[in-house]
Amino acid sequence: MRIIVQRVNYASVSIDGKIYSKIGNGILLLVGFTQNDTIVTCEKLAKKVASLRIFEDGQKKMNLGLDDIDGEVLSVSQFTLYANCKKGRRPDFEQALILDKARLLYEYFNTCLKDLCVNVKTGLFQADMKIELENDGPVTIILDSESL
Repeated sequence: MRIIVQRVNYASVSIDGKIYSKIGNGILLLVGFTQNDTIVTCEKLAKKVASLRIFEDGQKKMNLGLDDIDGEVLSVSQFTLYANCKKGRRPDFEQALILDKARLLYEYFNTCLKDLCVNVKTGLFQADMKIELENDGPVTIILDSESL
């Protein structure tokens, strides 16, 4: 499982020109799954995301978490996080988890975040989405289950 975490002032997902979800201050998550991912992987990374201290305190140090700032999460599925570009110019996605299993894990991951009292909004799985955001910092962190 890979997650791109971006600290944002706001973010939104639009589908067919209409806003589907939007958040204010918080984090945008781009979430991808691979073959070895399980519900345990989702639980572990949801706890990690919920407890990240990536927001600045009064001394401009990253000491605050989502709960400290009443932050929100916008979680968007993104299978392209497992693109392999080693051969040729067109990526292959053989490492990405198959559609039905990825959908279940994505939904479970978001449920885990909600169970941790995180205010979560989502994109629409497998939709053609347009994401608008304003990075804060910018702060961008990559979480990978294989390196935790």
